[in-house]
Amino acid sequence: MSERAQVSGTEVPEGKFMVDPYLDWSKGEGVPIFEAFGFNLLDLDTAPWARFGCRGAIAHVQGRGDFMTVFVLEIAPGKSTAPIRHLCESVIYVLSGHGSTTVEDSEGRSHTFEWGPNSVFAPPLNCRYRHFNGSGSEPVRLAMSSNLPTVLNLFHSERFVFDNPVSFPEREGAEGHFTGDGDFVAVRPGKHMWETNFVPDATDLKLEKWSARGAGGSHIQLILADGILHAHISEMPVGTYKKAHRHGPDVHVYCLSGTGYSLLWYEGDPDITRVDWRHGWVFAPPDMMFHQHFNTGADPVRYLAVGHGSVRYPFTQNMWRIYQGIDVDVRKGGNQIEYEDQDPRIHRMYVEAMAEIGFAPKMQDFVKG
Repeated sequence: MSERAQVSGTEVPEGKFMVDPYLDWSKGEGVPIFEAFGFNLLDLDTAPWARFGCRGAIAHVQGRGDFMTVFVLEIAPGKSTAPIRHLCESVIYVLSGHGSTTVEDSEGRSHTFEWGPNSVFAPPLNCRYRHFNGSGSEPVRLAMSSNLPTVLNLFHSERFVFDNPVSFPEREGAEGHFTGDGDFVAVRPGKHMWETNFVPDATDLKLEKWSARGAGGSHIQLILADGILHAHISEMPVGTYKKAHRHGPDVHVYCLSGTGYSLLWYEGDPDITRVDWRHGWVFAPPDMMFHQHFNTGADPVRYLAVGHGSVRYPFTQNMWRIYQGIDVDVRKGGNQIEYEDQDPRIHRMYVEAMAEIGFAPKMQDFVKG
């Protein structure tokens, strides 16, 4: 009897019943598939991946939801990936190494840009592209956040996704968007946008202050290749932490720099889950699970979040609600817990964590006691 032949202990027909095309596709790719609450992507084992022409792995974080997945690509010294195009969007984060990517646009012109650790970029939809390792001695490791589950589960056709000739020239952006230039689009704190295809160093990108999220933090929304994938970069100053908030699934959080931890819990649940992270880690808060981020190092913390539904193209009603009210107090119908309303254990845990490393919190202007 097949794995699908039982649902809740009840025998069901063989064949096309309870099919998940993306998961079936994943199993057929022949690379390791990992599943956990979060991962250090720098430590995951990889295997040859014919589709990409390099080694790779698939990382399924438990809060990934229905739309998103993460691939790890490892390019050997002096080597490159196979040319590829796909009718799904992706945001690529450089975990380690130096190299370049060449993108072929809808008119056949090539755009090449060089990247290094903490670069973030997005090939425009269905443009053919290829990654090159620029080192003769060190491997490259890339994290690729993609909405492939959305597209494969919608069309359940591998050929439609990976062998489709349709082009989208309106997604390609200005020439400078391939080389690190961008356009700032002012909206309001927490919603200001930086539009580009390529961020050379996400730890150096200018952010905008966003006091509503708390403790002197800063933030920018990324519009990458005019995509529907959400991406933002946030920073927490030394000795501080963010306010607790919640949203739908699919939002993958990558630690770019610094060290810290996140606490996660469901409303009304006394148990709190702690995830410690540093550069290389990724996790995704499950659907409407409160989470709160804490800086426990001597340097500011920056993190990148990637999910499905951008501030430009929210895509779902859930994302419309989030963009309209995530920075509103839960007492007013929003999804954020103000400092004065947080569980007293939260601040005590942070004081203890900072004491362990010999630092004092700098939260006196935000949290009493």
